[in-house]
Amino acid sequence: MGIVLVVIQGFVVLAWLIVLGRVLMSWIDPGTQRPISRTLFRWTEPVLAPVRRALPRTGSLDLSPLVVLLGLGILMRVVQVG
Repeated sequence: MGIVLVVIQGFVVLAWLIVLGRVLMSWIDPGTQRPISRTLFRWTEPVLAPVRRALPRTGSLDLSPLVVLLGLGILMRVVQVG
């Protein structure tokens, strides 16, 4: 069972880093002109779009990455305890 937890933890950490990378790249390259920006957008949008639709509108401020990062952080804590 230990290897399964390590794989799950690794996946959660990788997902967290990818979402964080998208947030940082959105400040550097908001038009997603660079290939890395397009790749991060393509990887994260299937997760962020449903969260974005569920959240109330906040104008130009997108809180969906924050919600996803918090959720992944909670998931990481749960996996560590298990």
